[in-house]
Amino acid sequence: MKNHTSTKGTVMQSAHASQMIRIHPQDSVGIARTPIAAGTSLNDGIVALQDIPAGHKIALRDIAPGTELRRYGQIIGFASESIAAGAHVHTQNLTIGDFAKDYAICSERKESGPRAPDRFFNGILRPDGRVATRNYVGILTTVNCSAHVASLVARAFEPNPLTGEDPLADFPNVDGVVALAHKTGCGMSAGEPLQLLRRTLAGYARHPNFSHVIVIGLGCEVNQVGNLIEEQRLAGRLEGMTIQGAGGTRRAVQAGIEFVRSVLGKSNEIKRQPVPISEISVALICGGSDSYSGLTANPALGAACDLLIAHGGTAILSETPETYGAEHLLTRRARSPEVAERLLERIRWWEEYAARNQVSLNANPTPGNKAGGLTTILEKSLGALAKGGTTDLTQVVEYAEQVTEKGLVFMDGPGYDPVQVTGQIASGANLVAFTTGRGSVFGAKPVPSIKLATNSPMFRHMEEDMDINCGTIIDGTETLADCGVRIFEKMIEIAGGRATKSEEMGFGAHEFAPWPIGAVI
Repeated sequence: MKNHTSTKGTVMQSAHASQMIRIHPQDSVGIARTPIAAGTSLNDGIVALQDIPAGHKIALRDIAPGTELRRYGQIIGFASESIAAGAHVHTQNLTIGDFAKDYAICSERKESGPRAPDRFFNGILRPDGRVATRNYVGILTTVNCSAHVASLVARAFEPNPLTGEDPLADFPNVDGVVALAHKTGCGMSAGEPLQLLRRTLAGYARHPNFSHVIVIGLGCEVNQVGNLIEEQRLAGRLEGMTIQGAGGTRRAVQAGIEFVRSVLGKSNEIKRQPVPISEISVALICGGSDSYSGLTANPALGAACDLLIAHGGTAILSETPETYGAEHLLTRRARSPEVAERLLERIRWWEEYAARNQVSLNANPTPGNKAGGLTTILEKSLGALAKGGTTDLTQVVEYAEQVTEKGLVFMDGPGYDPVQVTGQIASGANLVAFTTGRGSVFGAKPVPSIKLATNSPMFRHMEEDMDINCGTIIDGTETLADCGVRIFEKMIEIAGGRATKSEEMGFGAHEFAPWPIGAVI
C-alpha cells in the first residue's frame, strides 16, 4: 500500500462554522475544533458517540480493524480494533504500522521563480560581511567542569536588582554577556561524540551574534581547549584558557572578567543598519505540540518561510524523528536526487539508532502531545513538516554542520527542543521560530526566539510567554495566509532588534544543549 497523496491541495472545510474540522477529502477522521459532547450532531451526518476533547479525532465512518486512517490526506496509523463512525479515535484504537511510501524523488520540484523585491531589516553588519541579529559577548566551556567558572564570569556583568547597578550601562549596544555551559566534554570517546561537540562549539564560536568569544576549560578533559581551536581553525576568533592553567577558580574567574572588560568597548562600537532580509536564517521548531499545531501555527509558519525564501532567506527544518513517516513529502520537493538520498540516509540512521537503543520512534509523542490530541509519530510528523512551507528542499546537513545554501534546508537532529535548536544555531540560524500548543517556554541566546501559540485559549493563558497567536485561524478571524504574513513581518521586526517575550523573561543561557550522542565511559 502506498501513501502518496500530497498535502499540497489540503483544504480546511468551514473551520469556524462547525465544531468539527475535516482537513482533506480523503480523511477518515475529523478534528474537534472545540470540546464535543456525546450525542452532538456534526457535519457530514456524524453523531458523536463519546465526549471528544478539543483537538482530538473523531471517526468519519465505520472503520474495520487493520484499516488505514488518514489525516491531511496522509496515513497516520491503522485501526487496532473496530471503530464506529462518531467514535473518539486515539491511543485506544489507533496504532502505527508498516506501509510503503512513494518517495517520488524530485517529482514536485519547482522551477525557481523571480526573486521578490529587496526588503531590509535593521541588522548588524560584521567586518567580515556576515549579518547578526543580536550582539553578545560569549563564554563557552569545553567541559562541564568549567561550567561554574563560566557562569561566575557572566554573573559579574548582570544588573544588580538590589542596588540598580548595571555593569553594561556604558555599553548600550551590547545585548549581554552569556555563559553557555553543557554536561559533557569528558568521559567520552575521541570519535563521533567529540567531533560533534567540537563542531557545535565551533558553530557558536563563529556565530555572528557574538562579537567576541572566550572558551574556558578545566585543563585535563578529553575536549582540550588547544585541540578544539586547532581542529576547528578558530585561532583569531576564539580566546582560550583553563582553570588549572590560571591557578584555580578565583584566578580563572578574574581572568575571564578581565577578558570581557577588555572587549566591551569594541563590542559596543556596532550600529544597526538596513541589511537585506535575505540574511535572515530562521530555525524552525515545534515543541509541546497539540493537534492544532498542524492546522494553525505550523502551516502559518510555513507560509511565512515561503515569503522569507522568496526574498532570498533561509529556513532550517530539523527534528528527524519528527519527520519520520512524512519524509516522502520532502523527497518530492528535493532540488536533486542527491539531496533526497541524503535525507533518506539520515532516516535510515535513525531507524538503526532507535533499534540499537531498543526504543521505538513511535515513542516520540509525549504525554502532553497525546493530551493535545496527537496519537502517533506519523500524525505528529505530518503536522510538524508544515513548518517548512512549500518550497524546494535545497540542502541536508548533519547536526551543527554549517548551512551553505539558501532556501529550505534540513538539519539532522533529535526532536528534543534544546538539543535541536542548539544544533540549528551552530549551523548558522540567527532567528528561532518556535510553535507550541501546550505552552513551551524557551529561549536560545545569542539568538532571539519567537513563540507562536497554536490556539487562542493557551495564548490568553500564557500571553506573557507567547509572541503571536495563531489560534485566530481556528477561531475564523484570520486566514492562514494572513497569519503567515503577520509572522513574516514579526520575523523582520525581531531580527531588527525588538525583544521577544522570552528575551524579556531572560531565557536563553540554560537551554544550550549539544547532542550527547554516544557512550559515556
